[in-house]
Amino acid sequence: MSQLWGALEGQNGKITSEAIAKHVENNTVHRNVTYTFKTELTRLNITVRMNHNGLVDDLHIAAATPDVYQKPSYDDPSAYTEQDITVGQGDLALPGTLTLPKGEGPFPVVILVHGSGPSNQDAAIGGAKPFRDLAVGLASQGVAVLRYDKVTYEHTYKVASQPKFTLKQESVDQVNDAVELLKKNAHIDSTAIFVAGHSQGGFAMPLIIAEDKQHDIAGSILLAAPSSSFADVLTEQQDELVERMKQLGLDTDVIQGQADFYKNVAAMVKDPKYSVDHLPEAFPLQPAYWWFEQRDYVPAELAKTQNTPMLVIQGENDVQVSMNQFQTWKSSLQGHSNVTYNSYPKVNHLLSSYDGLSIGQEYAEPSNVSKAIIDDIAKWVLKSN
Repeated sequence: MSQLWGALEGQNGKITSEAIAKHVENNTVHRNVTYTFKTELTRLNITVRMNHNGLVDDLHIAAATPDVYQKPSYDDPSAYTEQDITVGQGDLALPGTLTLPKGEGPFPVVILVHGSGPSNQDAAIGGAKPFRDLAVGLASQGVAVLRYDKVTYEHTYKVASQPKFTLKQESVDQVNDAVELLKKNAHIDSTAIFVAGHSQGGFAMPLIIAEDKQHDIAGSILLAAPSSSFADVLTEQQDELVERMKQLGLDTDVIQGQADFYKNVAAMVKDPKYSVDHLPEAFPLQPAYWWFEQRDYVPAELAKTQNTPMLVIQGENDVQVSMNQFQTWKSSLQGHSNVTYNSYPKVNHLLSSYDGLSIGQEYAEPSNVSKAIIDDIAKWVLKSN
């Protein structure tokens, strides 16, 4: 705890006030009490997560940012209902929401898988809640959606205490649990269970399909998904950001330093002298094991060996996952007749349409998933069904 607290103070400065606000919220796994504090540099939300016995089970600490999200025009509350669910069981059970279209059913369903970083079930970032948009948008068109809090968000410190935590534990295992849950639900068509992965969730999609031993997944949807190894994507991401900032005439000194840092990380990951059995002593992005255990995993290469129908969706204005990654999916899977590719000229990494050149600064502003993307997913799922 003292190490983690020291790191927090290094990033945010020391806390300078008593709690200035308190918010209590219950989900199916935890009672969450959030305290807001001022620090020397910012404001922090410290959430204490308690289990059903009232004992402290975990903590979640994040910058306190205002919620500026605005509901999309296609959100029609009369078209769907929502129910709280729990994905998995035991120490790492996750609270979630099943959004169901109004009507009899049974309905096809899409399970949403998060990108990188700790994220709630809405995949909330800045002024966007892309997973909420996808849920209400698809449910309004007759497609149910299951979303859940990411394990690194709901069980932050439990996960941090596992030095050998893997990509499979972060992004794959919960999908198996979600599929089992949905197969037992009378409102769901168990022959029409689809999985949509955003960013890292799409990167992990071939692993998710490989784990689907009973072939319960009817199709997969890749949303801004990297096709190359994680280290290669990291390097390309930094080059893309620097290049775009230059195009906009912005000062790149600070960003160039950040880019060099991440490129150094990528080079260390690719260095053959290191492995899961011989990790570098001073690896700058912990846990090191997570990086090295999936070093040789290339999503497009594994996907070549699979035959599950796939919809690949990519924004052409995405600074984090470039069109190169989209083209690699296309070239790698050119022999697969059951893969559909859609790209959208103005769409950024949060799946929203943005008129400027995206460098991520616009994420702070209110935005919604492009209706064209929701329409295309709904059409593809209903046709595949």
